[in-house]
Amino acid sequence: MQIAIIGLGYVGLPLSLQFARSGVSVIGLDIDAAKVTAINQGQSYIQHIPAAEVAALVQAGSFTASTDFSRIREVEAVIICVPTPLSKNREPDISYITDTGESIASHLGHKSQITNHKSTIAKLVVLESTTYPGTTDGELRAVLEAGSGLQAGRDFHLAFSPEREDPGNPKSRVSDIPKIVGGLTPQCAARAVALYSRAIKTVVPVSSCRAAEATKLLENIFRSINIALVNELKVVYAAMGIDIWEVIAAAKTKPFGFMPFYPGPGLGGHFIPLDPFYLTWKAREFGQHTRFIELAGEINTAMPQYVVSRTADALNSRKKALNGSRILILGLAYKADVDDDRESASYHLLDLFKEKGAAVSYCDPHIPVIRPSREHGHWAGVRSVAWTRKSVAKFDAVVIATSHQAINYQQLADWAPCIVDTRNALAAIKTKPHQLWKA
Repeated sequence: MQIAIIGLGYVGLPLSLQFARSGVSVIGLDIDAAKVTAINQGQSYIQHIPAAEVAALVQAGSFTASTDFSRIREVEAVIICVPTPLSKNREPDISYITDTGESIASHLGHKSQITNHKSTIAKLVVLESTTYPGTTDGELRAVLEAGSGLQAGRDFHLAFSPEREDPGNPKSRVSDIPKIVGGLTPQCAARAVALYSRAIKTVVPVSSCRAAEATKLLENIFRSINIALVNELKVVYAAMGIDIWEVIAAAKTKPFGFMPFYPGPGLGGHFIPLDPFYLTWKAREFGQHTRFIELAGEINTAMPQYVVSRTADALNSRKKALNGSRILILGLAYKADVDDDRESASYHLLDLFKEKGAAVSYCDPHIPVIRPSREHGHWAGVRSVAWTRKSVAKFDAVVIATSHQAINYQQLADWAPCIVDTRNALAAIKTKPHQLWKA
């Protein structure tokens, strides 16, 4: 079997490797020629994916990459793994999905061929990009049908299967994470289940594309709302002189009815900060208002301002003003031990401190230089500060935004005059009086 996976980022590349390991021949398609070249040379541009693994599958002929979308004609199935960002007005931007649909539509086959050889010619198209319910059987279907002259559910199969990735978690393997699948028709669903069953141990079919799209949104909204809860309690308990981290540690000893979530400087990653607003936007079409989701969004997006305020308080206690101070953001990635900086709250901190007149830098062992991006291109090219006593000691305050294991926090406590900890990273580290502030 041969398939194409479009979009070779944090979702598409691991999925490509898993299919290739499972005996499926994979063509990885991407408009980024640099990624294509890297893969074909056996290199990895994602830190937690070993280059040796890519090289082995490329050399075996199981995995190849290309910028030529006409190669879709060679495959039985196409999986779309492209970004779904929000616009400047915080509205869903599905242009990557529709543009991809237009690029592949003309390669789905000819109607006469499909009519005569339907069982072998009809391709399967699966969308994995997180989006609002109705995208797959609505916008994507319309683009594919218009560009191909074919009918979804008859001349080609169409399905949605949301990605589930946990970067940086060594126990999280693509093959072990159950896969949700929803098809346009029962036949579409059956084809998608058969495809994913080749590479994934557990495949969970649902009744429709929309049910599968809604499932992914529920998963991310669940996290967003619970993180907002502990972020709000962090602020409330801090005003009462209570440590939220101690409270969570005590609460999670309850063996039933409680699941621990942890506060931070704001939400990060490509999914949790964005995906809830896909449902919020779509709900308005049906005259529904997602007040709970929107309130959680307000709380989480306010966290960077709270961190800046706490940093100003910490500096004030040392008779220093934030304006003119030197601030080091420790950790640029959105979560610990990865090089993924998409939608990281650290970027909001960099912007806010700069607006307040501080001289702000960052240090992250996983991101030596800031790469160009859609959202934070104005920071592109800035390099990570060296991890030395001399480099760290010259900052007036260090803000821990991401708790990487590669950081020696005892050294930080020995070197930095003032530390604002948003991750409880120094819980077991001995610090000096008035040196440590929690935010």
